[in-house]
Amino acid sequence: MNNFMNWLQNTVMPPMAKVGNNKYLVSIRNGLVLTLPAIISGSIFLILGNIPIAAWTNLIKPYMNMISVAVNGSFGIISLLAAIGIGYELSKELKIDPISGAGLSTMAFVLVSFNDKFKLDTDNFSSSGLFTAIITAMVSVTIFNFFLKRNIVIKLPDGVPTAVSNSFVSLLPGFVILLLFWFIRMPLNIDINQVIQAIFHPLLFAMNTLPGILVYTFLVSLLWVCGIHGDMTLEGIADPIFLQFLAANATAYAHHQPLPYVTAAGFSSLMVNVGGTGATITLVLLMIFSKSRTYRDLGKVAFPGALFEINEPVIFGFPIVMNPLTMIPFIVIPLVLATCSYLLISLGLMNAPVAMVPWTMPPIIGPLMATGWDWRAAVWSAVELFLAGAMYYPFFKVAEKQMVADETKKDAANTTEA
Repeated sequence: MNNFMNWLQNTVMPPMAKVGNNKYLVSIRNGLVLTLPAIISGSIFLILGNIPIAAWTNLIKPYMNMISVAVNGSFGIISLLAAIGIGYELSKELKIDPISGAGLSTMAFVLVSFNDKFKLDTDNFSSSGLFTAIITAMVSVTIFNFFLKRNIVIKLPDGVPTAVSNSFVSLLPGFVILLLFWFIRMPLNIDINQVIQAIFHPLLFAMNTLPGILVYTFLVSLLWVCGIHGDMTLEGIADPIFLQFLAANATAYAHHQPLPYVTAAGFSSLMVNVGGTGATITLVLLMIFSKSRTYRDLGKVAFPGALFEINEPVIFGFPIVMNPLTMIPFIVIPLVLATCSYLLISLGLMNAPVAMVPWTMPPIIGPLMATGWDWRAAVWSAVELFLAGAMYYPFFKVAEKQMVADETKKDAANTTEA
């Protein structure tokens, strides 16, 4: 086991950590944060508009069209917001003017959203254009950076206000970006959005399958075991996919249509990582009632955070990182919960996520809200806590026995010294 852990730490983890720190992936991860206020706000309207209480439904029925405006006005622009956010964040990573980068990225994204009849197709501003927003932002900012680093810009005298000066600095690269995307979309008549959707379709399909989500879940847990923030490392790759799934589910839910995606945003954070990655809230509960005073103290300290899905005190304090004993349940439990949750949703026994709920929402409450008040999701979340606790129990008892023995030795040594 030690050889295996050394191999993971020395061979597998360095390239994974490098990927997680890649400037482009970091900018995607940080840029998508700009979409969250819109998605969460829209989700609130979606949740309020679908509370399964007859009196409430009758009360708001005359206002449903008004409520749908808030849903469409938030979920319907997430790709546009992504283009702005990613352009801004990538410019910051490359140490160039972020406002100009965001503006040029937005221009490029809007430009490729025109249809064959020369009309702006705002449908691309919703989740279907998310990958297009990512590509256009990265290409635009890369061109902008190319011009700046080679000083191919128009510079104004020092006395000119910074905002005006920056606008002229971005003039030449802006024209090249405009010309490039205009030429592709109009003279060549290439619908970039359709091309990108076709390229990423296999990845989208894979992430909505059971094998695909199990691979993702396994990698997240494995990275955490080796001391790397697994969720954050893979966010740049996975978040655009899961957000696109969620937006599609929200639209379908608002129109009372079947939900197209199982693994939408919220599936992993609320239905798999119950009480934090690895469902560690159950380990915290075991520690609170432990025979070991060390574990009892750690459990009391870690419980408030674990209740809101924050489990770093457990991962680094128990510890789970580089611990062969806890590595097994920490990796296996999420795989079991992901499999069961996926099957329950696929069989129609529970709703898939339809609303963005903060990942810090406590178990039971979070899944209930994310699935549009599906009580079955709340019941399943409670069952998950029981299952995870049962799977952690034998491994915890082994660790507890060793910790109690160590504490007994220390107490005996202190007594002898006294």
